Amino acid sequence: MELTQTPGGYEAFLFDMDGTLLTSIPAVERVWTGWAHRVGAPVAEVLAYLHGRRAVDTVRHFAPPHLRIAEEVAWVEAREIEDVDGVVAIAGAIDLLASLAPGRWAVVTSASRRLALRRMAAAGLPLPRIMVTSDDVSRGKPDPEGYRRGAALLGVDIGRCLVFEDTEAGLLAGRAAGAQVIRIAGPHTVPQGEEAPTITDYGGLRVLSGASGMVLSWATEPVGP
Repeated sequence: MELTQTPGGYEAFLFDMDGTLLTSIPAVERVWTGWAHRVGAPVAEVLAYLHGRRAVDTVRHFAPPHLRIAEEVAWVEAREIEDVDGVVAIAGAIDLLASLAPGRWAVVTSASRRLALRRMAAAGLPLPRIMVTSDDVSRGKPDPEGYRRGAALLGVDIGRCLVFEDTEAGLLAGRAAGAQVIRIAGPHTVPQGEEAPTITDYGGLRVLSGASGMVLSWATEPVGP
């Protein structure tokens, strides 16, 4: 599948964080496995569901009815903030973000702001001027609210944005928002019908900036899933 660039190039890039700019799966799975054991939820089902989603949505989906959702979310977040062992940047992500003008990119993540800042710092990633987190939306991915908000805060047309994602929920959110999407390959499967151009990392990506937008140049062209 080819990535068709918008006429004149892209106005902005919108990046998911976990699995897209940085790798956090070992830490994520350690914490959520602990939470699943804590509440008696099926570990495999929790780990299959949570990627790309807000913590509150995963907790609501699996927590027994007698538990207080806010307390369980706080329990998870405190341990995720503490555990950043193995959190590292995706290859090429640091250089790519450093090369972009501040008003041309944003992070749209299902993590809270505190957790997002913690993980990005642990991975050595530049911090964005605009970051949309779980604290800023009423509906999490796969709802498009976060990506539409990110484009609005940058003052750009979502139709001229490119969304970088790795999960089914994120790809659905980016496409529903009206953006083009590109997938960073990882362990998550994407159902048929949600295919997206796919790259393994940012090592072969160069961004050429012009008066009307950004154009991508690839050492290796994106491929279909």
